[in-house]
Amino acid sequence: MTKEQLDKILESAKEQLSQCMDLTAAEELRVKFLGKKGELTNILKQMGGLSAEERPVFGQLANKVRTEIENGLSERTAALKAELAERTLQAESLDVTLPGKAQPVGRLHPLTATLNEVKEVFLGMGFDVVDGPEVETDHYCFEALNMPKHHPARDTQDTFYINENVLLRTQTSSVQIRTMEKRKPPIRIISPGRVYRSDAVDATHSPLFHQIEGLVIDKGITLGDLYGTLELLMKKLYGDDCKIRLRPHHFPYTEPSAEVDIMCFNCGGKGCPMCKGEGYVELLGSGMVHPKVLEGCGIDPEIYSGFAFGIGLERITMGRYNINDLRLLYENDMRFLSQF
Repeated sequence: MTKEQLDKILESAKEQLSQCMDLTAAEELRVKFLGKKGELTNILKQMGGLSAEERPVFGQLANKVRTEIENGLSERTAALKAELAERTLQAESLDVTLPGKAQPVGRLHPLTATLNEVKEVFLGMGFDVVDGPEVETDHYCFEALNMPKHHPARDTQDTFYINENVLLRTQTSSVQIRTMEKRKPPIRIISPGRVYRSDAVDATHSPLFHQIEGLVIDKGITLGDLYGTLELLMKKLYGDDCKIRLRPHHFPYTEPSAEVDIMCFNCGGKGCPMCKGEGYVELLGSGMVHPKVLEGCGIDPEIYSGFAFGIGLERITMGRYNINDLRLLYENDMRFLSQF
């Protein structure tokens, strides 16, 4: 070990540190000079061969060299970190004067919004919301509703058949049958859901649409209860000025049956092309549950009576938002949907 060797190591370290351009290179220099197999470490290992007089002198000189290299490394590392931080700030700088990017906000589809409001109205009247299978049997979709095979009423409810006995439901009345079989009166339910019929697509028809059917079974239920329930629903949806009327009709599963009309929004009941001069627009079908339907579900029609109704979700949504084409609700055009 000589003083010249230590001076040479110090000069080499200073020169290489001055040329060091990144933190990785600085770490490599630390290992090169101060690591377990570093140049200065190898020199220090030779101190064992020095005399007792030389050892303190060279030890002090070696420690001075080590300290200078460590200080040089610390200063260079700090400088490199500062340069890196500055470059990062410049690369990731944010110009606060630039306009912000608008974040799109989602909203409910008109059909979903209307259905939620209908549910709230009926939940407030003590009804339950019941769901059922969309793939149904002929029994629950037709026969249990007093429509046996070859009944003419089936012609208006032609649907998609999987086989002779299994089909896509044409109405959610099948859920009413399933509920009457499982529950004992009193029963108060609505059964919203998708239904299917083999209709051509046009402004008012679709092979897929949504129905909301209601059912009440209890002692002493009358047409007056049906009228009051539907009137409350329509006033909640369309305002207190809304008026409805019941018009005699025929359905196989209700007796007596009634079509429910709502006062025309366009003319206020005076008569116009929209309502064909009648002042009212057909809205839904309803009636008192047929005794045969009650008997088929194990409910005694001599003790219990009830009413049922079925309303198209698309129809009340179109009336509520003044939409004149059913297809607009299914085309997923954001220019249209974002209006609501």
